[in-house]
Amino acid sequence: MAVAEKSSDGKSAAAAARSDADRWVPTVIAEELHIVYRVNGGPRGKGSATAALSRMVRRGGEKGVRKVHAVRGVTFTAYRGEAIGLIGSNGSGKSTLLKAVAGLIPAERGKVYTDGQPSLLGVNAALMNDLTGERNVILGGLAMGMSREQIRERYQGIVDFSGINEKGDFITLPMRTYSSGMAARLRFSIAAAKDHDVLMIDEALATGDKKFQKRSEARIRELRKEAGTVFLVSHNNKSIRDTCDRVLWLEHGELRLDGPTDEVLKEYEKFTGK
Repeated sequence: MAVAEKSSDGKSAAAAARSDADRWVPTVIAEELHIVYRVNGGPRGKGSATAALSRMVRRGGEKGVRKVHAVRGVTFTAYRGEAIGLIGSNGSGKSTLLKAVAGLIPAERGKVYTDGQPSLLGVNAALMNDLTGERNVILGGLAMGMSREQIRERYQGIVDFSGINEKGDFITLPMRTYSSGMAARLRFSIAAAKDHDVLMIDEALATGDKKFQKRSEARIRELRKEAGTVFLVSHNNKSIRDTCDRVLWLEHGELRLDGPTDEVLKEYEKFTGK
């Protein structure tokens, strides 16, 4: 009987080869993606210079509609097992890009292709203020495609992970009694209880204490090992460094830099002076 060749970490050579191949399986492809918001109404005051300029810009377009070009020709490919940070100034298009990948905003031009169902944290696990935290765990789990049995099995882990019961039985209280930090922690905990093909997290780790942030970062690393892809929007460069192996830097809707975390953050910190 032939004996399978082992790699240095104890895996068979075939298993190691499969694992290496999985790293190059695309999960998200964006091709020359443009996202344009249309906003009704324009500057008031027919005689003002600003209003006149606005009319000139809109000439030939939809009357009374302003266009905001939020994402401009962004192209990238994400692969299984990657954790990708999204950085940039406020209004640079980070959140808009995630919504487009999740299928919540149509592309003006270009394409987005995804393998599996992307989950945008805060949408798939939407919380209802008038319901208790307990009911929101159940509804959030169902919204993400978990069965009731799976929710029952993972319920206590979700509550413990969020830490909202550390100072009282808050899980039985309505969500409207929670602070914004407590709500964000519970939202992340619900989303993190499920294995995702593509999980997108928008500033969820900015709330909560360091202990919760460490738990969250560890869970993101677990999701990566399970062959998922994680996108993380954050203004906390340390969190990006600790969690992500690749960074996309957006500025004014354009992809300014895409590369290894340390290299991109170094350039970004020069740009911001931080």
